[in-house]
Order: sequence, then structure tokens, then C-alpha cells
Amino acid sequence: MVAKLTVILFVLVCLMVGSILILLPWTNLGIPGDWTDNFFITFVVDKTGFESIKTIISSGWFRGAITGLGVFNLFLAFWEIVNFNQSVAILDGSELNAEK
Repeated sequence: MVAKLTVILFVLVCLMVGSILILLPWTNLGIPGDWTDNFFITFVVDKTGFESIKTIISSGWFRGAITGLGVFNLFLAFWEIVNFNQSVAILDGSELNAEK
């Protein structure tokens, strides 16, 4: 039972993180804290003096890389859904006992 809940929780986390990583870099809500106007990025730039950090994070290439991580998370979630029984068996240790 715990193994099933663990796999289900892992799938849900992967789906949520994947969705956020796909949508967040491209969403502009017009509020402070958006991807291009982030307080933490401004803070790091002010402390380090590297203006290129803001330029790199605002570039389409970097946003695409973050979106790629989101796609990978969604792929991982769907792979776990397809192989649900096998993942549960591995976590339970029943697959290891069946081989012996």
C-alpha cells in the first residue's frame, strides 16, 4: 500500500513540476516577480555585479531549456503511469524475491 502511494505521489509531483516548468517561463502576468522581472534575480545581480545573469535568464534559449526540463518531467510521469505495477513491485521488493 505504501509503495502504491509513493508511486502515485511521485507521478503527481512530476506532473505538477512539469506543468509549472513548461508554463512559468512563458507566462507574463504583469505583476512583480514574473520571469523577466524577478526580485531574486535582481538581488543576485545587485550583489554580484554580473548584469549578464539577467540577460541569460531572460533569453529564449534559457527559457527553452527550462521548458525542456518540464517536458522531461511530464515524460517521466507518463512513463511511471505506464509502468505503475513494475514500479510498485520494485519498491515492495517482491520482484527481487521472485527472481531468487
